[in-house]
Amino acid sequence: MANPNRDAEYLGKLQDYYADYRNIPSYSAIGELLGMASKSAVSALVKRLTLAGFIEVTPDKRLAPTKRFFERELADFNLPAGLPAAANDAMSEAISLDEFLMPRPASSILVKIKGDSMMEAGIFDGDIAVVEKRHAALVGDIVVAIVDNEYTLKELGKDKTGYFLIPHNSDYSIIRPEASLEIFGVMVGLVRKYR
Repeated sequence: MANPNRDAEYLGKLQDYYADYRNIPSYSAIGELLGMASKSAVSALVKRLTLAGFIEVTPDKRLAPTKRFFERELADFNLPAGLPAAANDAMSEAISLDEFLMPRPASSILVKIKGDSMMEAGIFDGDIAVVEKRHAALVGDIVVAIVDNEYTLKELGKDKTGYFLIPHNSDYSIIRPEASLEIFGVMVGLVRKYR
C-alpha cells in the first residue's frame, strides 16, 4: 500500500514528471514512476491527491493538474539581502506563481526582454516581463509602449511637452515620440531563470 506520509514526495515526483512531459501519467505509469506494485495503492494515492485538490479526473477519465498542483511552498521567513539571518526550514503557506504574478490572467502576457536599456532598473536581457494589457498607465509605471510603430519596454514619463519614455541605462536617451505613443500594457512582474 502507498504510504500517505509520503504523499508530498509522490506529489513532487508527479510535478517533476509534469514539468518534463506536460501531462500527468496514467495509473500504471504512476505505479512505475513511484515504485508502487499494486493498482490499489495507486488508486488510493490518486484519491488522496484528488481530495486534497492537487489533481482532478477529466470527463474522459484522464488525470489533470488543478491550480493547486502548481502551488509552491512559501518560506515562513523573509530573506535579507544584507546580513545573514537565523536559519530554519519553516514553510508556512503555498502560492501559485501564476496567481502571484498575474492578478488578471486573461489580460496578461509574458514578454521576453531583449537588450540592456532597462538594466539599471534590474531588468536584463533574457528576463521575462509579466505584462497586463491595458491602454492606460501612470507616470512612473514600467510600460510596454508602441512608439512610432515600434514596441519597447520603458518607464513612462511626462512633462509640459507631453508623454515620453525613460530608459534605465545611462547609455540611452529619453524617447520622445515623433508621431505616436500608445500604451500596450504595464509590467506587473518579472521572471528570471538562473543557470
